[in-house]
Amino acid sequence: MKSLYERKQYIIGSGLISISLLLVCLIVMRIVIGYGWGETLEVMAVILVGLAAIVIFGYRMLDRAYNDMEKVSGEMIDVVEGDGELAEEEYCQGTTGILYTNFYKMVSYLRESKQREMDEKIFLRDIISDISHQLKTPLASLNVFVDLLLDDKVAEPEKRKQMLKESKNQLDRMEWMVLSLLKLARIEAGAIQFERTPGNVKLICDQAAESVRYLTDKRNQNVNVICDDDAELVCDGEWLTEALINLLKNASDYSPENTSITIEVENNDLFTRIHVKDQGMGIPEKELANVFKRFYRVHKEVNPNSVGIGLSLTKSIVEGMGGSISVRSVEGEYTCFALTFVR
Repeated sequence: MKSLYERKQYIIGSGLISISLLLVCLIVMRIVIGYGWGETLEVMAVILVGLAAIVIFGYRMLDRAYNDMEKVSGEMIDVVEGDGELAEEEYCQGTTGILYTNFYKMVSYLRESKQREMDEKIFLRDIISDISHQLKTPLASLNVFVDLLLDDKVAEPEKRKQMLKESKNQLDRMEWMVLSLLKLARIEAGAIQFERTPGNVKLICDQAAESVRYLTDKRNQNVNVICDDDAELVCDGEWLTEALINLLKNASDYSPENTSITIEVENNDLFTRIHVKDQGMGIPEKELANVFKRFYRVHKEVNPNSVGIGLSLTKSIVEGMGGSISVRSVEGEYTCFALTFVR
């Protein structure tokens, strides 16, 4: 979009100034200095040529600047209407370059904001879909159990007790799943701010091991913590404990009875790495890339009540604190998760 307003104003202003200057020169040369008409006209011609050159040069400079601004303005319209891509490099030097650079920053910020909003909508849609899908089966089972019990179609006390026990398992499963999904949603939406302070790593590992003792004792499994007493890590202790609890539960579920689970901490000047290793059935190599996906389970027959969200939550917690998580495994021998926090 081209505007001639500023150019016309420049021409009018330059013309008025030039005429005024010529009149002043004429008066000075004729009255003050006393030049004759011949000399006066010669000097006036030279001055006129000089003024014309200055005006033309100034007009071209002004026209070039406005052409640059109009080009930037056209690109702005294209970007706003979604028809153009904004070049990343600075458009040119000077004020126009600064204008373009600032506009690029603004567009980049707006695009990032729009993308974040879109990602949040997609995440919310997926979370609602996941919750709906995962609740469908246990709710259907509970409805069947309740109908049978209300209609007195189960006479044997032992069967009634078994149905109530299964109903309790389904309720516990739904409660844990919903709470975990809400935590995951809050973390991925940035609603949770991790309080990173220096903490004793051994104490955190011991607390996680104690929290799953009811589970490991039932299966006669040992949890061994190998860590220096004075090892420290800047992290959110409560959330890191929860991440380790999820890994320990997973290790216990997929390990046979009378086996050991090891938490070993590698601590040096560069990083702190926490290994959680079991002696379980392992994970096929082709499945390793999927273990952190929501609701993904490798061995569905091992723990039917598992919903497959613990590892996804653990990954979000660790990455939310600036760390990373990886896994290695040998089928039939072990699985080892490693939580790495770079100093």
